[in-house]
Formats: sequence, structure tokens, C-alpha cells
Amino acid sequence: MDCAEKARDWLCQEEAQVSAHYVIAPDGTVWQLVNEADRAWHAGAGVWGPVTDVNSRSIGIEISNTGSTPFAAKQMDALDDLVAGIMERNAIPPERVIGHSDMAPGRKIDPGARFDWLRLARQGLAIWPEAKGSGDFTENARRFGYTADVPLDTLLHSFRLRFRPNASGPLDDTDRAIMANLANRWPVAAS
Repeated sequence: MDCAEKARDWLCQEEAQVSAHYVIAPDGTVWQLVNEADRAWHAGAGVWGPVTDVNSRSIGIEISNTGSTPFAAKQMDALDDLVAGIMERNAIPPERVIGHSDMAPGRKIDPGARFDWLRLARQGLAIWPEAKGSGDFTENARRFGYTADVPLDTLLHSFRLRFRPNASGPLDDTDRAIMANLANRWPVAAS
């Protein structure tokens, strides 16, 4: 939605059949809609590694943005603080911080190509891989956590939204190397 208040209000309506633990407005305002210990319905159907019900095992943050504009500095500052607190309170390692597009490839595209994952990684709030390694892209993707049953092009698109937002074209050696690094450093079964 193009308005944080409208998004917040919609997430509070029963007929929406969607909710989130938190909403962050462009001006940095953070609204908590659901207690972290309670289930929110932000993720919809999605999987990550062996988790087939992401809603039951996650804390959802909706960041008000159309997807076509940069995220505001105050909004990112608020996100940094919020994620750091959530990770500390719930003992969440950085490799477990994922986007909707990671757990629901093809169905979800947020936070999108304009989101600054590298900023979060530099603060220890997410991960950032090197293009280092080789192997089968799909097999390594599953080891890392991309276990949704989707076609290769859908998987590649979701992966690139997060780790190579400016890349296009067919699967290449850089994609394979980055995914191998992810699978070897942060296999989902090990965390």
C-alpha cells in the first residue's frame, strides 16, 4: 500500500485475513500489532528449510514501501533497532533473518530489490555471502533454506531479489558461487 497508516489499519481488520507483528512507516514510526509470542498471519503459505508453517515460527515486520522507491533513512534506522531487539530477545541468528520473497518465491516479492540487505548484514542483523564456491544451484539453494517447490526461474528471481538485485538473464556462475557460499556457510539444518 502507498500509505503506512492504511496498511497498518488493514492489517488490524479481521476481513483482511492478514496481520503482522510490526509495521514501520517511512518516518520511522513503529507500530506493534501482535505480541511477539503470538502468531501473526504475515507470511501466508511459505516454507524455509524444514519449516513448513513460517507463520508459527516467525516474527513478521511489514515495511511500508511501494517496492519501487528507496526505503527512507528513518525507516531503515527504525528497522535496525527493531531487528536487533527482536534478535536479542528471541536468540535469532542473522542467517534466520529472511524476507517474504525468500520463504514464498514467486508469490511474495517483498521487501524487494530496493531493500538494503547489505546494510543489515554489516550490522550483524542478516548475512551477506561472497561469490565463492561451486556446485548445483538448486541443490545448494535447498541446503541453504530455499525449499519451496518452485521452478528454477522463480527460485532464481527470489534469490536475486535478495543477493543480486541488479542481475538479470539466465543462471550464471556468479549465482552458483554465491549460492554455494550460502549453503556451505549457513546450511539451514545447521542453525
